[in-house]
Order: sequence, then structure tokens, then C-alpha cells
Amino acid sequence: MSAFLESHLLWLTLTLGVYCGASWIFSKLHLGILHPLLVSMSVLIALLKLTGVSYQTYAESTEMISFLLGPTVVSLGYVLYEQIDHIRKNVTSILVSTFIGSIVGVVSVIVILRLTGADQSVIASMAPKSVTTPIAMQLSEKEGGIASLTSIAVVVCGIFGAIAAPYVFKVFKISSPVAKGLAFGASSHGVGTAAAIKMGAIEGAISGLAIGIMGVMTAVAIPLVTAVMHYLHL
Repeated sequence: MSAFLESHLLWLTLTLGVYCGASWIFSKLHLGILHPLLVSMSVLIALLKLTGVSYQTYAESTEMISFLLGPTVVSLGYVLYEQIDHIRKNVTSILVSTFIGSIVGVVSVIVILRLTGADQSVIASMAPKSVTTPIAMQLSEKEGGIASLTSIAVVVCGIFGAIAAPYVFKVFKISSPVAKGLAFGASSHGVGTAAAIKMGAIEGAISGLAIGIMGVMTAVAIPLVTAVMHYLHL
């Protein structure tokens, strides 16, 4: 029985099955709280706890899915190529808005956490929350943060952004595909980009572009903001 529960094929099948089931439920009910990623994570964590299977075993079982993340990101390059005209027309607004987004994202986190009395390690861990996981973890470690806490913050931020964004667009009557794509990519990285692609090709392409630009600008913004705040004794 133990060998069956630790079977790589079992957990790979369960992961794909749970996600497909969660996606089907979400497509029927359209409730933000039932976002496929959030539901899948909850169900799979519960199954791992119930069966006593270690995360290491699960990670080895789903290594194929992790490997496919690379080619998936690269495939966004083709989507960008298809929408190159929209990117050229809006290059200034894309760069300016992403730069402002990176500054606001970093400053808001640092200020809120300092006001609540958080340790510096926690602040360093949370500052790159709006950047894709590999970049965020590198930035966190460089500033003395906790990589595991950063990865959790990135996932939570991505899910929350993907859930909240459609309601924000509706409330503020945002209809521009470029604006929607930038909002998704700059605030909720990969998870948001997946949601943006479902909205349209332009949204998906701009969101994918925003992920890369946001990573670069946040890498510059974090030490810059930290230095300025230290200089001002804030």
C-alpha cells in the first residue's frame, strides 16, 4: 500500500486530474474563491497530509510538470511576436507604468511591514512579491530574506491578483487590453498572465512582457528604495 501511495504515476495523475476538475468547477460557477490553482493546492495539500506522503516524493512525482514551466514561458515569446505592433505603439506607457508599479509595489510593502513592526528579514522576503518566483527568490536572498517565505508570498499574490483583477477592471471601468495586460503581469506574474491569456491575445502578450520588465525594474527598485529610506532615516 505504501508503494502505491508513493507512486510517481499516481501523484502525477492526481495533480492533473484535480486541476482539470477545479478548472471545470470554476468555469461553471465563476467564483473567484474557487480559482483552479487555489482549489488544486488545497486539495493536494489535504491529500498529502491524509496519506502521509512527503512533499519531496510529490515534487519528484510531478517533476515533468515543473520541467514544462520553462518551455511554457518561452512560448510566450511567440505571443509577443504576434502582438508586436501593439507593443511598439505603447512602448512608452508600458515602460513608465511598469516602472511606477515596481516602485509602488516595493514601497507599499516596506512601509506597511515597518508600521506593523515586522523584522527586516520578513521585509526583505516580501518586497519582491510581485515578481515571478525565480527572480523574487534571488532578490530576497540577496537582501537577507527568507526564500521559502518569498515563494509563498509570490504564489498568494499571484492568486489574489488573478481573482481580484476582473472585479477591479469592472469597478473602475478599465477596458484597454494593454492596461489589463500590464496590471496582470506587473502585479500577479505567471498566474495573472494565465488569466490574461484567457481574456485575449493582447492582454496575454502584454502581461507576459510585463513579467520580464517587472523583474528587471524591481531588481533595481528594491536596493534603490532601501537606500533612499535609509538615507532619510525612515
